Amino acid sequence: MKNLEQQINELNENLAKQLPTEVLEVFGKSIQDLKAKNMEDSSISVGDKFPDFSLPNTSDKTVALKELLQNGKVIIAFFRGSWCPYCNLELKALQDNLKQITGKNVTLIAVSPQTSDYSEELKINHHLEFELLTDKNNALAKQLGITFELQNYVIPTYSSLGIELSEYNENNNNELPVPAVFVIDTNSSIVYKFVDTNYMNRINIQELIEQL
Repeated sequence: MKNLEQQINELNENLAKQLPTEVLEVFGKSIQDLKAKNMEDSSISVGDKFPDFSLPNTSDKTVALKELLQNGKVIIAFFRGSWCPYCNLELKALQDNLKQITGKNVTLIAVSPQTSDYSEELKINHHLEFELLTDKNNALAKQLGITFELQNYVIPTYSSLGIELSEYNENNNNELPVPAVFVIDTNSSIVYKFVDTNYMNRINIQELIEQL
């Protein structure tokens, strides 16, 4: 089975063939502008306490970090939404390795600003066996320093591809989280962090598992 990096390389090749050059250029400029914000360094760090939270799952039941930590470490993966092909690949790769994760008494959850209906659909389509939680208006992601507002010049390009963030997130602020993964110890301390403002770059799953 191809690893996540290989799958992303294939996706990049396919998108380069399918999308107009001007679309690819807009996406490239957007990533460059985001890189300048240096969120990788300015966001919450290893050793910091992860803020406590209670967020709704796809059944609108509240999931609380404190309760999850009673069973061991927790992995929290932030993703942009089910409209993002890179996020889909990452979530499927996490599912493929879920037994290795849960076998270490670790709970995996994924968080995005999209509504629970979209997350429920995503969960069913990709047979995901871990919780997908809704971070309404990126309230939790903002506390971590991993949010950004989509640049005005990118919004028409998203719309041309059928991606209307206002529909997915039920707001009009065009704000998204940077893809990020945190491992949280039972005392709420962050013991591992992956943050990359280039959404095409994703976590090395084996490296993640080695941190558990």
